[in-house]
Amino acid sequence: MNSKEALAKAWSKLKEEEPKLRIKNAADKLGVTEVELLATQQDITRLNEDWPGIFQAVESLGYVMALTRNESVVHERRGEYHNISFNKHVGLVLDPNIDLRIFPARLGSAFAVPVPTPRGVLQSIQFFDTFGIAAHKIYLLKEENLGQFNDLVESFKNEDQDAELVIEKGEAPSAYDYKNSIDKDAFIKDWSSLKDTHDFYPLLKKYNVKRTDALALAEGVFTQKVENTITESMLHGAAELEVPIMVFVGSRAVIQIHSGPVKTIKKMDNWLNVLDPEFNLHLQEDHIVDSWIVRKPTEDGIVTSIEVYDKDGRDIATFFGARKPGIPELESWRNLVKELETKEAKMETIK
Repeated sequence: MNSKEALAKAWSKLKEEEPKLRIKNAADKLGVTEVELLATQQDITRLNEDWPGIFQAVESLGYVMALTRNESVVHERRGEYHNISFNKHVGLVLDPNIDLRIFPARLGSAFAVPVPTPRGVLQSIQFFDTFGIAAHKIYLLKEENLGQFNDLVESFKNEDQDAELVIEKGEAPSAYDYKNSIDKDAFIKDWSSLKDTHDFYPLLKKYNVKRTDALALAEGVFTQKVENTITESMLHGAAELEVPIMVFVGSRAVIQIHSGPVKTIKKMDNWLNVLDPEFNLHLQEDHIVDSWIVRKPTEDGIVTSIEVYDKDGRDIATFFGARKPGIPELESWRNLVKELETKEAKMETIK
């Protein structure tokens, strides 16, 4: 019995013991990556690595569900893939409902996967990064588009279905090496000169500082550390006051964005959920270790975000008021964040 057969047998036994266990959790229990476990299935089809071609072909599938997750949060958005473009470093899907930033160099493999559900089999396209971790999943929602789905799979089918999975081992390398000797005054001055929120990443690169260290350096000037309950308070506030928001969630290879209202907020055990018809968010609140209110200068005025991080300083999710480039931040969002910040300050005073 080879290692693939042994893994398939171990997974089969685990499914008998825990029939509701998701593949991600099964992979964790078995000590392998999700893609290694998926590759043991007989009914999947491995696709080739024409990332721009595959994503552009997804437009033919019509109304679908897009899913991007990391270790702490799942972001699900229903809609259609439109305005799809790729350059050497990044791909874009720019639709009011499906809004993605794709980093093709970080993608490692893709599969067409039938997913059994209580309502029948759901066809999907699943992308994995070079570390074998799920990067993005697309689920077909309209049965009448099954023909287009089959055409996509046939067009991008990998010629070698038994090709070995090449998986990078270990943790993804850190982008930054924080140095205590950083010139804080110069860093704050450069922060104050930002013209666009997208200029923040080059600022981090310039000073070779990771994001959470940057937020700590700017505390009291452009950032404020807050209680980890702020995400729940913000979502309830946005729902009650009908403030449209943006919710950014990223895997290593894909960032997925929701722009619009949130309405149904529910807490289930450690999970904080948004359960709306077109948008679902499932966030493990106990994974949040640091929460920040962050303000960045732009040519359109200050842009305010709420950012939450895990124990390793990895970004879990980022929240903004809904906005477009060239348009100032929503006053209703700014007021909501100020109100939450004021409540935080009062509670700190009481302590």
